Amino acid sequence: MPIFFNKHSKEFHLQGKDNSYIFTILKNNQLGSLYYGKRVRQRESFEHLLRMEKRGMTAYVFEGDSTFSLDIVKQEYPAYGTTDFREPAYQILQEDGSRITNFEYRSHKIYEGKPKLKGLPATYVNKDEEAATLEITLYDELIHVELKLLYTVFEHLNVITRSAAFINHGNENIHITRAMSASVDLFDADFEMIQLSGAWARERHVFRRRLAPGIQSISSTRGTSSAQQNPFLALKRMDANEFQGEVFGFSLVYSGNFLAQVEVDSYDVTRVTMGINPFDFGWLLKKGECFQTPEVVMVYSDQGLNGMSQTYHQLYRKNLVRGVWRDKVRPVLINNWEATYFKFNEEKILDIAKTAKKLGIELFVLDDGWFGKRNNDKTSLGDWFVNKEKLPNGISGLAKKIKKLGMDFGLWFEPEMVSKESQLYHQHPDWLIHVPNRRLSHGRNQFVLDFSRSDVVDHLYNAMSKILREARVSYVKWDMNRNMTEIGSAVLPAERSMEVAHRYILGVYDLYERLINEFPHILFESCASGGARFDPGMLYYAPQTWTSDDTDAIERLKIQYGTSFVYPLSSMGAHVSAVPNHQVHRYTSLKTRADVAYFGVFGYELDITKLSHEEKEEIKKQVAFYKGNRELLLNGTFYRLISPFEGDGNVTSWMVVSEDKKEAIAAYYQVLNQPNSGFKRIYFEGLDKDLEYRIEGLPRTYYGDELMYIGLDIEKKNARKEELLDFQSWIYKIKAVH
Repeated sequence: MPIFFNKHSKEFHLQGKDNSYIFTILKNNQLGSLYYGKRVRQRESFEHLLRMEKRGMTAYVFEGDSTFSLDIVKQEYPAYGTTDFREPAYQILQEDGSRITNFEYRSHKIYEGKPKLKGLPATYVNKDEEAATLEITLYDELIHVELKLLYTVFEHLNVITRSAAFINHGNENIHITRAMSASVDLFDADFEMIQLSGAWARERHVFRRRLAPGIQSISSTRGTSSAQQNPFLALKRMDANEFQGEVFGFSLVYSGNFLAQVEVDSYDVTRVTMGINPFDFGWLLKKGECFQTPEVVMVYSDQGLNGMSQTYHQLYRKNLVRGVWRDKVRPVLINNWEATYFKFNEEKILDIAKTAKKLGIELFVLDDGWFGKRNNDKTSLGDWFVNKEKLPNGISGLAKKIKKLGMDFGLWFEPEMVSKESQLYHQHPDWLIHVPNRRLSHGRNQFVLDFSRSDVVDHLYNAMSKILREARVSYVKWDMNRNMTEIGSAVLPAERSMEVAHRYILGVYDLYERLINEFPHILFESCASGGARFDPGMLYYAPQTWTSDDTDAIERLKIQYGTSFVYPLSSMGAHVSAVPNHQVHRYTSLKTRADVAYFGVFGYELDITKLSHEEKEEIKKQVAFYKGNRELLLNGTFYRLISPFEGDGNVTSWMVVSEDKKEAIAAYYQVLNQPNSGFKRIYFEGLDKDLEYRIEGLPRTYYGDELMYIGLDIEKKNARKEELLDFQSWIYKIKAVH
């Protein structure tokens, strides 16, 4: 059992593969942090790690004791107004107007396995021996509210998960105005903070900043985890890089408004807090009710950023993604969106599908425009019945014809939205997220349905499940193209008006869960204008996410590189699209487009019926290459080698290595050709230094130590005059000789 309790000194020691997390019960019967970092041996007492001393101009907990101040002591789940002047982990407004609480330790339990979080996504164990859980109960005797803190240690990983739950046993209502999932106090502030930020079509770019006194944070108030900020941050030591040094990662398993905050106090102590964004949030907790926070996944690495990322990849692939698709390779698909947009009929769809089948593509996905009177983006969202003018044989008839070709069939939905020009809106105008008597803003000519209402979720379940029962659908792309504004609900009372955004996300999770239970064979892909809801919460329901609406190969280098900080390649939808690219109007070769898309869930999104014979033959080879290597690409160990966010950004490189180190695929991408440039080399990672390898297409063999320490020359291409010299790519297939 990797969790120890030192009874005499009242200390808890959580011990992972290479990390330790130690905290204690303080003299005020609350919890104080002692250490988080590289694994240390268990001992009977860590009392020497607790620092308490007299300091000027602060406040002390006990009258007459000028040493014990929560302004100085590091804490586990800090409260407001009890001599700690930093931002707290939670706040509770009581009926008498007080915000002061006193949650004291009452008991704890240590057990194998990991409990589920009711109504929320979370990591899980495949067998109890994988992990152990510490459950601590604290209690406020005055207001009779119980606080449960959950800690789970994954024994063979450097992972600790945390969450909190509030249970009201009192007779009075309380209002929770802040309920973070975790708070961690670290010894010092000698860190660089890494965040994944951007916007639509340039999601999850890597940004770094050195910690400074005060608060630095990222957050979302858009109703989604957002394209602007991802619910993740990392703190790395100043000397840490991709391959060495200490890194602390924090990832929130949640898909709505969040806050990830780092506060550096006047003593250079760093406090990390993460959870539901307290801005515009409140929760009324009546007698007998419980409020559960989402889960934070904390990863420690002493092997740099790659070490952190590889841990997240392993955990999220095997202990977050669920269902039959968790361990299955994903089909090569073609999506008709950028090929046809709204202008298609059954004949056109079948023409694309027949051509795709000849090229080896396995799944056809019908995107937006198949329902209601959906001929543009101004109408019909919410009307989930087939447009017989486009598809006279219905979805069921089309699916049968595609299946007859020997392909699987997938379908696009945007269930959380409604158009004003729709039957659903005219029948239920009160089903919108809105505030009565206030102007209703729109985005993309659509409005957000109130998923905090069970009747709305029930309606969508009935509409979607009817189609999925009637048609042979094996894949669903679930889109969401609109942020929330004027957040309100027609049915929630005023005292619960600040619960809407969180209740909405719970409704989304509920609909996903019901559909997954009824249709376990369906592969769900989540999408939110591309990557605006690429978060661990979604991965619990949908094993893959559409990484970005930006399908340009060169832009995707940064997007996929940043995404890989937390999320495995098996979660990243990556397609080859048309040129000029529909987002940035750039021309890149068909080869480069595929060489980037290989490192994800591979597919195509263009009108392949218009391609030349030579281009179709090239696609055949690309599909065959991916099929032959997708097990490695989707489940191998991923290494980032050269960052597009460092230097001049002209080169990006990464690779995937099999678990037994006998196979690898590496990629090297050059954005612009440079005149008379120096010799470039690629240094591989993760190989066995003693194994002899052959690189496909090269005449000799190399030992692993040569490829990692000496590297390999990048040979410039002798391009034909009609070929582009810019936007080049190199793929290296590496295999052990014996």
